[in-house]
Amino acid sequence: MIEVKNIIKSFEGRVVLNNISAVFETGKTNLIIGRSGSGKTVMIKSIIGLIKPDSGQILYDNRDFTCMNKKELHDVRREMGMLFQGSALFDSMTVLENVMFPLEMFSKDSKKEKLARAQFCLDRVNLTEAGNLFPSEISGGMMKRAAIARAIALKPKYLFFFFFYSGLDPKTSLLIDDLIHSITIEYKMTTVINTHDMNSVMNIGDNIIFIKEGVKEWEGNKDQV
Repeated sequence: MIEVKNIIKSFEGRVVLNNISAVFETGKTNLIIGRSGSGKTVMIKSIIGLIKPDSGQILYDNRDFTCMNKKELHDVRREMGMLFQGSALFDSMTVLENVMFPLEMFSKDSKKEKLARAQFCLDRVNLTEAGNLFPSEISGGMMKRAAIARAIALKPKYLFFFFFYSGLDPKTSLLIDDLIHSITIEYKMTTVINTHDMNSVMNIGDNIIFIKEGVKEWEGNKDQV
């Protein structure tokens, strides 16, 4: 669980986040929505530590992220998985090598164990046969699924999505929705999604935070929307 308590952030005298509090629950898909410029991106960047809020607290399972030392921050970030708008796959690596990358960087498992874990993650996102292909050889939807496989390779506790649905057709977006929702429940992750996609809001919005002009205007679930 991630708790945001009374976050305030200003840039050059302009308040971008105005005393926002929210709870992002484990095992649920938590969505942050709002118009462009509303402050939602600043909020999620504050949550993961790319931006330091002027005041307030951010708690990761009761650990105060806002006052950690360098080692403590590093330890919490090791528990995060992040997915971006462009999938951010390495063009020169195969799909399997992309999924292997974080394991090679951070895992102390044997080569055989790393390979088994990477293949398991590809199987989980229905890309069993795509491991030897390069990103340029697969579709946009498959690239998104490969990115998800890479993000879950290290078994993160917290999973963040930044406008991940960009460029997907509606049908593929729904398939990605279902995949994200199922792995969130299956692995008991705290999933936070920054999105403009109202179809996703209505499909997998277990917890929705609506930000308007830097203020939390509304909070609820898809059935309450």
